[in-house]
Amino acid sequence: AQYLKMKSPISYRVRKYAMPHHLKYGMNFAFGGTGVFETLNPGPNMTTQIDFFEGALKDKLYTTEDINNSVALVSVAGNDYTRYTVKNGSIQGLPSFIESLINQTITNIIRIKGLGVKKVIISNLQPVGCLPSTTASNSFKQCNETSNNLLALYHNTLLTQAVTKLNQQTKDHNSSPFLVLNLYDSFMSVLNHPSTHNIKDKLKPCCVGVSNEYSCGSVDENNVKKYLVCEKPKSAFFWDLVHPTEAGWHAVYNKLRVMNVLQQIHY
Repeated sequence: AQYLKMKSPISYRVRKYAMPHHLKYGMNFAFGGTGVFETLNPGPNMTTQIDFFEGALKDKLYTTEDINNSVALVSVAGNDYTRYTVKNGSIQGLPSFIESLINQTITNIIRIKGLGVKKVIISNLQPVGCLPSTTASNSFKQCNETSNNLLALYHNTLLTQAVTKLNQQTKDHNSSPFLVLNLYDSFMSVLNHPSTHNIKDKLKPCCVGVSNEYSCGSVDENNVKKYLVCEKPKSAFFWDLVHPTEAGWHAVYNKLRVMNVLQQIHY
């Protein structure tokens, strides 16, 4: 939202307590840790989140004009793949799983557009092989190119192909109602040139558990914190094992700005 020079939309979960002036900035239907399908988090998947959006329209929280002038951001961050790995999904079965996830994602964004949204933006997958959860095995020294190539790049290739096909099928050939937000290239640009963005620790997370049994934010039975935070979070790209710091996201979105994504969103 800040990237678009707007206030952040309110969470769907607090909609009943929102004042009318809060609603004008939109609504966030996301639930942390969820995905396109069921994940390790018990929260609602993307299909259910779209159900919530449709319910908000039926409750007349937004007018048809509001929706016609809105942009929807759909984010697939990789939680589905985490579950696939934890549930002992095979390397051989991964391509098929990726394809099914992309197919469902496309079904979802078509549904969102069908509810009246004129522009739907879908983020592609960040370089998962560069996440600290992956690079911890080599002491945060280098990205795992196998993970990037087998998972992220295949996911992103299929997504781009599917979105391109959707736009070609649109009735108005002068517009592209679906847009891929290229997080992968933005992440890699920052990670390949960290000093340009005042990033010193590009792969090592700022916040970590004091030992392997703990993670960022952990406390023991006596509520004593069991994690450490780096002295200079603004110089680290990653906050914890999977999430960038504010400085990291700032660098990523500055790169998106250079790539003229903002202009495409407003088109």
